[in-house]
Amino acid sequence: MQAPQSPQRPGQPNQAAPGFWRRMAAVIYDSLLLLAVLFLATTVALPFNAGEAFSADQVIYPLYLVAVSFVFYGWFWTHGGQTLGLRSWKMRLVDRHDNRAVGWRQALLRYLAAVLSWLCLGMGFVWILIDKKNLAWHDYLSGTRLILTEKKDS
Repeated sequence: MQAPQSPQRPGQPNQAAPGFWRRMAAVIYDSLLLLAVLFLATTVALPFNAGEAFSADQVIYPLYLVAVSFVFYGWFWTHGGQTLGLRSWKMRLVDRHDNRAVGWRQALLRYLAAVLSWLCLGMGFVWILIDKKNLAWHDYLSGTRLILTEKKDS
């Protein structure tokens, strides 16, 4: 069974959308890298808290980690469209309408929509399994999509 194909535009190759499991593999890969980045960000922040652990009533620390997470994903998405996980699993993030690079506004929309997708018990990601175009909620809400970067033998 072949993956659904995106509509072909003049002058552009027809590129298939990756499926659910490939996306989840990239999510796991990127989560491990993000965890390391968050550990580093915590190390940088600790001196500002007198070297003490952050308490549950300190709101700035979680907001700081959310901002670091956005910058992590946003930078990769706006600079080549590939996180390390996306590159490893041969995918790239592009604008859904013209296959161009994603800007910071779209990156922010995608990040916030992906958080929403996870907060709804991952239903935004599971949506890929029933969507004819293999798009998740955050793809629709941000006007982006993932494409496969490898060439298939037909």
